[in-house]
Amino acid sequence: MNATSFQKHQTKPRPKKQGLLIVLSSPSGGGKTTLAHQLLRRDKNIIRSVSCTTRKPRLDEKNGKDYFFVTTSRFQQMKARKAFLEWAQVHQNFYGTPKPWVLKQIEKGKDVLLVIDVQGGRSIQKLYRKALLIFLMPPSLKVLKERLSRRQSEDDDSMRVRLQGARKEIREGRHYAHRVVNDRLPLAVAEVLRIIRFERKKTSKSL
Repeated sequence: MNATSFQKHQTKPRPKKQGLLIVLSSPSGGGKTTLAHQLLRRDKNIIRSVSCTTRKPRLDEKNGKDYFFVTTSRFQQMKARKAFLEWAQVHQNFYGTPKPWVLKQIEKGKDVLLVIDVQGGRSIQKLYRKALLIFLMPPSLKVLKERLSRRQSEDDDSMRVRLQGARKEIREGRHYAHRVVNDRLPLAVAEVLRIIRFERKKTSKSL
């Protein structure tokens, strides 16, 4: 190799490392929101995508931090403009992931965390084949019911609907590449972080 060839070889830019698109799903009450907060605290390269929803905020939720709370009319306008990476209707409410912001962060090398239901996760899987899908399993339906009861936000009819939905979501969760049982939160957080960091190493080696 002559000097000119060596210089060209040395100055050739390396491919830019893209971030991961991480999908975290679970049935309602499965602990995905709590686990997501722990991931964000423990790994600063992970940022959360804030979804839009038409449902009413819970007492501890803040607009712009947990969700963007919008009217059904506003949501339909955004959907018509194809402003969502994915959207889904869950329990009579709509949820959607804003597309431009998510793709921009991935290009910058950030790992973007989507905390969404399995319907949205399967949509992401079809659109973005490299997405990392992780399903958070409750230890049992009995434990899931106890967790929902502690929220004190469900009446009997709502509880019945959510448990029926949970059974369906658990079946759909079998299509996810990774499934983690959320029995003890610290262990579940550690396992999800292990999966994410392993996928990062695979991405780095492929460059």
